[in-house]
Amino acid sequence: MKTCTSVFFSLLLMVSVLPANSLAESKKLLLKAPLCFATSLPVLGDSIPVLARNVNQASNGEITIKYYEPGKLVPPFEILSSVSLGKVNAGFGSGAYWQGKIPEAALFSAIPFGPEADEYLAWLFHGNGMKLYQEMYDTAGFNVKVLPCAIISPETSGWFNKPINSVEDLKGLKMRFFGLGGNVMQKLGVAVSLMPAGEIFQALEKGVIDATEFSFPAIDQKLGFYKVVKYNYYPGWHQQATILEMLINKDTWNSMTQSQQVLLEMATKANIMHTLAYCEAIQGDAIKENIENRGVKNMYWSEDMLKTFEQAWQEVVAEQTSQNPMFNKIWDDLSTFRSKYAYWRALGFLPRKAGMQ
Repeated sequence: MKTCTSVFFSLLLMVSVLPANSLAESKKLLLKAPLCFATSLPVLGDSIPVLARNVNQASNGEITIKYYEPGKLVPPFEILSSVSLGKVNAGFGSGAYWQGKIPEAALFSAIPFGPEADEYLAWLFHGNGMKLYQEMYDTAGFNVKVLPCAIISPETSGWFNKPINSVEDLKGLKMRFFGLGGNVMQKLGVAVSLMPAGEIFQALEKGVIDATEFSFPAIDQKLGFYKVVKYNYYPGWHQQATILEMLINKDTWNSMTQSQQVLLEMATKANIMHTLAYCEAIQGDAIKENIENRGVKNMYWSEDMLKTFEQAWQEVVAEQTSQNPMFNKIWDDLSTFRSKYAYWRALGFLPRKAGMQ
């Protein structure tokens, strides 16, 4: 935490090179921001107080982010619309939560079978990702400025009450599933629903759903899934990395000074670094605890099952790109970037070690 904060403040020294009149014209700004995820959840939620504190301190109180727990001000799935309409002037969420309104928004949340975090960030900030991210919201008619504010590690691909050895074992299951991976599971016969974190455990306990995925081990343990279902499957083919976003009402953004805009851009980028490092630091202990004290069985998908998931994903892509011009535009650009990145990926990184559990 101290290291990330130090880097953040070092970055903010750049603000001092802005014109003096830009700083002089600054006015105090209050951003009232509902959350998709509770601050009790590691990384997904508790990184927002860190971000808010850093922004307040770095701006010398000029910018205040007042955040609200899920449902306290705006229901999680209504954050995008509320920010766009000016009911609130900011919010934190995930593009896949708006998938029902903007199917391509899920491409800026998590993509089955990659990219992973490093490649995702490379495309966003050094490819055309950010340009397309903003263009997507503009084209869909939403009056928002988007700033990626976090990225998280790979997730597990689900908690089940029995081993899943074939597609037949999936058919008929009722499962909470997220984003574009949910489209894949539907193709394989799963009855998919998307529900906020706070509703999942009760739905499992009461049998409303048979299985669920939500996030990575350190978060899933907080939600207590292991108390009901014991088979935890890896890898999270559907979410090798997940982006979270800060949305700011476009009128609010345009009324801000240059120094305020730059500060928020740098603060959210620093928070991306903080969340990625935080994620990577805390998973091992959670997995160890699951094995030693909770009776969880960690399962790794067979090659046949992974091929099945990937084939179904390619069918989803074909449907979406043929039906949705913006989805097709984003997918083409990302695919072009990934085809070039593939040379580096093939040569620069070690493969998964055989026999690792």
